[in-house]
Amino acid sequence: MTRKALPLAALPALLLLSGPSEALDSYRYLHVTIDTPWSIFLFLLIGVFAPFILMAVLVWRHPGKKTPDAAADPQQPPEQPEP
Repeated sequence: MTRKALPLAALPALLLLSGPSEALDSYRYLHVTIDTPWSIFLFLLIGVFAPFILMAVLVWRHPGKKTPDAAADPQQPPEQPEP
């Protein structure tokens, strides 16, 4: 508990020491280029599709078990309607 309380206690002092000039210079470190949207898109693409790919692999490698009814009589003829 003391580990989390120490940074929270230091936050007001850090806010008073920082000035508005640091906020103006913060955009200098973003390095936004034409490749930035593509990087974000590819990162999100991997993050969204990776669980689906993992799910497909797991289903393919570990197929579900059949129900007892289907396993007992796999070749049951279809029912014919009565005339």
